[in-house]
Amino acid sequence: MSTIDLAETTLRELNRTLQSASTGSFRVTNPRGAHAVAAGLNSDIEVEIDGPVGYYCAGMHQVGSVTVRGNASTGLAENIMSGTVRITGNATMSAGATGHGGLVVVEGNAGARCGISMKGVDIVVGGNVGHMTGFMAQAGNLVVLGDAAADLGDSIYEANIFVRGAIESLGSDCIEKEMTDDNFAVLERLLTASGLTARTDEFRRFGSARQLYNFAVDDIDAELANNGKASV
Repeated sequence: MSTIDLAETTLRELNRTLQSASTGSFRVTNPRGAHAVAAGLNSDIEVEIDGPVGYYCAGMHQVGSVTVRGNASTGLAENIMSGTVRITGNATMSAGATGHGGLVVVEGNAGARCGISMKGVDIVVGGNVGHMTGFMAQAGNLVVLGDAAADLGDSIYEANIFVRGAIESLGSDCIEKEMTDDNFAVLERLLTASGLTARTDEFRRFGSARQLYNFAVDDIDAELANNGKASV
């Protein structure tokens, strides 16, 4: 394993080294809250980061794995495409936002807007999640072993949210749904992949009521007449 010390190497040099590597394992020391550490990885390498990181760690992650041994700030694994990003501590806002694929594991808590606009990524959170988690989530699965704050799944599309703990409130158009055999299988797979332990029968599933998909008005002709003109 190659060691890169951010106390001696610039962030630009670190990311250039990681992005140009085709194979291998790398250990990053002294990250000291730096932003965009290990961003844009595009080959099957393993990166371990010893310490806390700032914004957008492992952002635009394409392949390989990144493990953060500490906490992460806003935008962890934002726009991840595939591979795995794991954090042993807590993540602040917008972890896994807009992710298209891959797996994001937060062993601690995740803050507000975890998994917003997710488009196929799988996210597993070992602790609690903050408000507006899963906002406009389009596809993928979000697993929460702890509790969820207010407005869970607001304006959700076709993603699944599995929650084991208490939920403060559901957002617009988000409802509880039946757990099918396929859902249990997906949940078991993600718990195994994350290395986190829980019984699948302790979870509830939430998704879209599909009431926000289309504009609807009771009497469009009367509405146009009241306005005195047609709308284009």
